[in-house]
Amino acid sequence: MQRHLQLLTLFVGTCVLNPAYGQPLDWEDLDRGLVAIQTDQGVFLSWRLLFDDASDVAFDLWRGVGTDSATKLNDQPLRGSTTFLDAAPPASVKVTYGITRTNAPGGITEPQAKKQVSIDLDQAPFGYLEIPTEIPSGYHANDASAGDLDGDGRYELVVHVAGRGHDNSRGGMTDPPLFHAYTLDGQRLWQINLGKNVREGAHYNPFLVFDFDGDGHAEFVCRTSDGTVDGRGQAIGDPSADWRVPLPVTLRDSEGATHRRRLPGDVGKILSGPEYMTVFDGRTGAALDTVTYLPQRAPDNDNPSREQQQQVWGDDYGNRMDRFLAAVAFLDGKHPSIVMSRGYYTRTVIAAWDFRDGQIQKRWVFDSDEVKFDGHHNPWAGQGNHSISVADVDNDGRDEIVFGSMVVDDDGTGLYSTNLGHGDAQHTGDLDPRRPGLETWSIHESNRPEPDFIGSELRDAETGRILFVGRRGRDVARGMAADIDPRYPGAELWGGSRDLWTANGKVIGPAPRSANMAIWWDGDRLRELLDGVRIEKWDHLAHEQKLLFDGPRAGVVANNGSKNNPCLAADLIGDWREELVARSTDNQALRIYVSTIPTQHRQVTLMQDRQYRLGVAWQNVGYNQPPHTRDFISTVVHSQSR
Repeated sequence: MQRHLQLLTLFVGTCVLNPAYGQPLDWEDLDRGLVAIQTDQGVFLSWRLLFDDASDVAFDLWRGVGTDSATKLNDQPLRGSTTFLDAAPPASVKVTYGITRTNAPGGITEPQAKKQVSIDLDQAPFGYLEIPTEIPSGYHANDASAGDLDGDGRYELVVHVAGRGHDNSRGGMTDPPLFHAYTLDGQRLWQINLGKNVREGAHYNPFLVFDFDGDGHAEFVCRTSDGTVDGRGQAIGDPSADWRVPLPVTLRDSEGATHRRRLPGDVGKILSGPEYMTVFDGRTGAALDTVTYLPQRAPDNDNPSREQQQQVWGDDYGNRMDRFLAAVAFLDGKHPSIVMSRGYYTRTVIAAWDFRDGQIQKRWVFDSDEVKFDGHHNPWAGQGNHSISVADVDNDGRDEIVFGSMVVDDDGTGLYSTNLGHGDAQHTGDLDPRRPGLETWSIHESNRPEPDFIGSELRDAETGRILFVGRRGRDVARGMAADIDPRYPGAELWGGSRDLWTANGKVIGPAPRSANMAIWWDGDRLRELLDGVRIEKWDHLAHEQKLLFDGPRAGVVANNGSKNNPCLAADLIGDWREELVARSTDNQALRIYVSTIPTQHRQVTLMQDRQYRLGVAWQNVGYNQPPHTRDFISTVVHSQSR
């Protein structure tokens, strides 16, 4: 029998052997993530390598049609990259592929259900998986996150379904935010409606999907209020309450006089009334526990006066007060905690919670107004970005919160502040593998930057010591850190300038135009540029971007206006490379695009690098940023002759 197969050059990742690989995360019991994608060359198959696999692990692939016995596709055990091309699949039938380890310890094989995938070759699209969605009129699929909601070893998607929204700086009524959960097979598990007392907008509704209690099923966590309806149709709080500021607005000034005036900056905002944080069951969407959201609008209540808002936050219309971020962090080094924050332009409050035995328990609260400091300027206030990151910056096994220009330690105390102020983008990882520890590439903005204003800088993530300054005297909005040039060790850095820097501050040429996100997509270990739903390769010799994938032309669109991001970019299925999740142009489906470019590299799934996995959890927050691995990826993988 002639077998058509594609065997790629053997590459063995030291991550299989090295326990320091990104602080391996075995919190999730992942399956092989086998995926079958129809291409012009045949059926492309890809699967996960897991961090506890032996260094010499090998695989067999099987193909079955109907009730016929499965046929092995490979002559020799597959020891190279975890990809395979079935170049001669049967035409126009439903095919089932399976994968087995050839040298499993003690002859143990993985459960049959965890290693199979089916594809209907008569109907399957080319290049992607499609998840039909049930989106109400006037809404669309927006940011998404991933978690194993039902405990089957496969990721499901939780999608923010957004309607009419507004920025915090603007008034106006919004539609109630919705959340949907979908399996990758296209089944909708539940809908949660946050209700009219939670405003829709890019900065209002960060959400978390993670298994917080270790029961094998991921939970869903977000801010809720009166009238939120869970996945089983049960309301939280008072469903008849309406805390939105109406139009026109009646105000009472400090002298007691009443007057009526139109305040566009207030209309539709929720500046009073109860706020909650709810943990929902990932399987059903049922509310498991609800507590008062911390931090509250005022230090001691949910209903501050306008004068109190102005005093505490610096404005009286909710722009600074209602800036929310969220993250997952292993604060004790062993268990995941919920992290919620409020404010980053002025006062900043961060609260950490644990979810154990069905109950939410407060762990600690960091409040910039309560931190002692020398001098006239509080170095802990006004330091946050429109994004958040989590990393073990001091290498003690416990995660810290990288909050813009400052870092909060795992115990809720301030680790350091650079006092460089607010910005948009930030990137933390082993950006310079020649140095010990992690680095942070941070972007800063200012309304009136002075000549010595630092717009971008690389710093030691543990101490805050600035390693080099990228841009001075200019407000920098976007910035990126990714390994896009193989000639120099570590990541390349850019933002706010025409220059592209190495990790040690050397200018090596012009920077890419794209400074939005990044994705591991093609076959090498460099990262590609992701802008909206377009993927481009940086040609480091020609200094230009080369198109690899054109999402708009393929029929998908980006989200969030100028944020211009896909629903999600993460290593969800298949080998170690990342998938692109985006909504279809007709708003009827989510598409998961899988790279079918041949690769020679064999590597553990990125989702078992703890820092990367937590980065996927916070990717939806604020201005979406790409997740980074703890260890520089090119130092993790090395080639071995066959």
